[in-house]
Amino acid sequence: MPTDVTWHFIETEEALERACADLATREVIGVDTEFMRETTFYPVPALIQLGDADVVYLIDPTVVAPTASLRALLGDAGPLKILHACSEDMEIFTLWAGDVPAPVVDTQLAHALVGEESSISYQRLVDYWVEQHVPKGETRSNWLQRPLSEEQCRYAALDVVWLPLIWQRQQDRLREQNRLEWLLEDCHALVEAARGVRDDERWYLRHRNAWRLEPRQLAAFQRLCVWRERAVRERNLPRNWLASDAILMEIAAALPANRYEISRVDGIKPTLIKREGDTLLALVQEAALLDESVLPTALPSPISDAYKKRMKALKTAVNERAGALSLPGEVLVTRRELERWISADLQRTDWPCLGGWRGEVLNDALISALSGKSRTPASTSDEH
Repeated sequence: MPTDVTWHFIETEEALERACADLATREVIGVDTEFMRETTFYPVPALIQLGDADVVYLIDPTVVAPTASLRALLGDAGPLKILHACSEDMEIFTLWAGDVPAPVVDTQLAHALVGEESSISYQRLVDYWVEQHVPKGETRSNWLQRPLSEEQCRYAALDVVWLPLIWQRQQDRLREQNRLEWLLEDCHALVEAARGVRDDERWYLRHRNAWRLEPRQLAAFQRLCVWRERAVRERNLPRNWLASDAILMEIAAALPANRYEISRVDGIKPTLIKREGDTLLALVQEAALLDESVLPTALPSPISDAYKKRMKALKTAVNERAGALSLPGEVLVTRRELERWISADLQRTDWPCLGGWRGEVLNDALISALSGKSRTPASTSDEH
């Protein structure tokens, strides 16, 4: 494979059609995007890279609209699309093309499933699998400037040129380990998640300190988060430009009844009160009037002995199973998922068993860990 790369900059529909006709003959193509996201909620698509070791096409999404041929190329009938750490790329394709590429393989996920580190950068990935150096110099470039520099174009092309070869080598390793189906299952889930609907109602659960709030405060925090999530999308503003999670949590904790009380909330800016004060107070008042029977359940304290005991037991079970599989523990289950198991156990509700291959290799171990500390699946009468 050449150490350099050939690219073509695409800024007309005719050139895009020729590029799609060429790439449609391949079985596998590399895919990447460049974007800007400094003053907006939604990323601004700045460049779409498609190609392989022979040629990379750099598509300018600011002047070229996706065509039927491009959508076919990116769809199920097109080649397998290879991306790296693709969550933000999926968002770009949703904005520009109206859908995400499929089928896809994420080389970061594949790297983790062969038993290596779980969040490897593209530069280290290339060095590991093909022993080539990829420069980082243009990482923070202004990708919306036109014309792009020669250095920017080369950097963008190098972001995809190695992906098909890397995938070929990863695929061989995964087959040897009987884990190829695991990866394909995970990548299918990535596509489905990218096509899913945002659940604004659960955003408040992301805050690490939400457990400090009482049920009525939690209800207020939930409503404030739902409002903020919808507002920043409608206005296309970064979240913190409107109101950060931290400020919304402070408001929820205070449950202010008027502008004077909200002005005393720690960290709140007068501009937020001036522009959104009435809305914020109305949301808090709505929570204040809720009947206790419909308030959210208080979240368990992560500093309590009961919580710590369960987390230790779960982590031990995960580490033992991960060690047996020679996998990083975080590949099997995230901390947030373990927290959901603990919450369910403490609240005596059904355990949130994992699906797919992770459930097959881990559910029994997690159930056993919690059963030894609290209750069995058949009974919730034991003391916690």
